[in-house]
Amino acid sequence: MIRAKKLFVAVALLLVHLSPAQAAENSTMMGDVLEDTKLYFTAPLRWDSRDWTLFAGTLGAIAVAHHYDDTVRQHFVANSTEPLDGSDPHSSKDWYPAAGILAGTWVYATLIQNRAGYQEGWSMIEAAGLSAASGFIFKQIAGRERPNETTDVNRWFSKGDSFPSSHTTVTFAIGTMFAESGGDDYRWIRRIVGYGAAGATAYLRMKHNEHWLSDNVAGAALGFTTASFVLKRRGSHSPMSALSVAPLDGGVLLTYSAPLR
Repeated sequence: MIRAKKLFVAVALLLVHLSPAQAAENSTMMGDVLEDTKLYFTAPLRWDSRDWTLFAGTLGAIAVAHHYDDTVRQHFVANSTEPLDGSDPHSSKDWYPAAGILAGTWVYATLIQNRAGYQEGWSMIEAAGLSAASGFIFKQIAGRERPNETTDVNRWFSKGDSFPSSHTTVTFAIGTMFAESGGDDYRWIRRIVGYGAAGATAYLRMKHNEHWLSDNVAGAALGFTTASFVLKRRGSHSPMSALSVAPLDGGVLLTYSAPLR
């Protein structure tokens, strides 16, 4: 886990270094980030009835996913003989989708010297940072053990760090920023890449037996919501979407929908 975080931070620092000409603007952006951080963590104080309804719906989706946690785990590791030692050998590789989108955005913006591209890159970093911080807080509160540590889906408050999935949280934050930023000319491509990378990350975390289904549903909701907050702060359109879980024979179907533009 520590190696993965160092890899992600190193990528972010490298990308910032790619655009020295943006130093003055980056300083202004940092000021905006500080203000956003204050508003982000105090946002529930300003929620209206719609916000609380969406929050309740998210809790409902997580609850449904939790009901199928063991079923989904068995689907991936039914014949596995690996010990429950908590090892996470795939952590670094599972950061590749998020790092790839972030790196691609900054490199492209640097090559064509595009101001909007730089701003989009900064917004991705901000959304990733805010969602990661929130996820860390929830991890400390929940203390849930991972499926590679226990077969009990209800091992909460046990000093674990399973809920929510950091990989899924951050990748959904970055993927949503990529999908919903910029113009509408290539919106469908952006959404395929952004949400596709995020969904693939959630799938890999379950396939590798690193997280429960509900960990990923919670992470997806947290990452998406954080990105929506940053998009709104930056004046971009905030996507109206739906996250749902439907039972299937031998498993579940996790679906995400957003309006096409």
